[in-house]
Amino acid sequence: MKAKLYSLVLLFFVASISLTSCKRAQGGTKVSATGTIYECLVVMPNRPLANPQQVVSASAYAENIATTYDLVKATMGADMPCMPQMEAYFKLTQVSPAAFDDLLKPTRNILIVDIDAGQYTQVKAKYSIDYWSHPQAIYRIQAPNDEAFVTYWNAHGEQIRDWFVDQEIRRQIAFYRANTNKEARNALQRSMHADMLIPEDYMLIRDTVVKDEGVRFIWCCNNKGPMRRDLVIYSYPYSDIKTFTPEYLNTKRDQVLGSMISASVAGSYMGTEYKIFPPQFRIIQDNPYTAEVRGLWKIYDGEAMGGPYVSHTCLDEINQRVITAEVYILAPGQKKRNALRQAEAILYTLQLEQEMNQLEEVSVQQTH
Repeated sequence: MKAKLYSLVLLFFVASISLTSCKRAQGGTKVSATGTIYECLVVMPNRPLANPQQVVSASAYAENIATTYDLVKATMGADMPCMPQMEAYFKLTQVSPAAFDDLLKPTRNILIVDIDAGQYTQVKAKYSIDYWSHPQAIYRIQAPNDEAFVTYWNAHGEQIRDWFVDQEIRRQIAFYRANTNKEARNALQRSMHADMLIPEDYMLIRDTVVKDEGVRFIWCCNNKGPMRRDLVIYSYPYSDIKTFTPEYLNTKRDQVLGSMISASVAGSYMGTEYKIFPPQFRIIQDNPYTAEVRGLWKIYDGEAMGGPYVSHTCLDEINQRVITAEVYILAPGQKKRNALRQAEAILYTLQLEQEMNQLEEVSVQQTH
């Protein structure tokens, strides 16, 4: 499954919005970007909204919004779903357009909102990659007035946030390409006829087959430092379209990981937390058919252990198998957003046999 990330949604903006990309002229070496991952500089005025009710009636993040920047912050700084403690999608810093100087231009992620009735008659949007520095992502919105900007943001704010997430994931994938664990990749290719950019600091700790259930299971772990990051990949025979439902995938997760992963207490096992933050399900793409589940894991009948996880499940049509790749984090008392996002990027590098061999699409008859 080649990476097809969130920025694809930007192609479907309404026709009245002009969305373009711009590139800086060639010449000279780009300076290194400043700031850390999942930080974003917001360059825009922070003035009171003339009609806050417009936001309340149209925005999914309608609480405590009184200014133009409040509107952006409510979306870009919203809490990520299915995390054991509140952590925002992005850490934001806001400056006025007048304060946006050469010192700030190399910032890693920049959202620029330019509101000027003298220059613009309609909303326009454009993005730039590596304009002032590398790696860098810039998204610029031009609007004639606050009302036009609010309308645009209410319609596309989440898509813009996902675009910045997409850029961070792409950067992480680029790093993984040069730093992979050959042993773990060979095990995955041999066992499941698939490939993935498994980082070199993820050690292969289990490669097994449960013959009675037709389950193939690979487990890799990065246990360096105070934070533990795990990657599990398992496959099983494809039966019917009902496989790709939240209920089935959650049940299968509990079945496979419950039998394969335990803690030090005898009889303990891994499971899914359903009460606090039920798992969230969404379809990532249709070809190859891929679903994402995001939730919390926990150890049952053992130590008080748990944390966030993300899984991708896709259909391997050639081999008539379902493959699930999951990353989960154990980091008691620590922030987990950056570590989870970095691990999540691994999932987008999964390639099936037809992609590895550049075969044409294979069509199979589904059993209902």
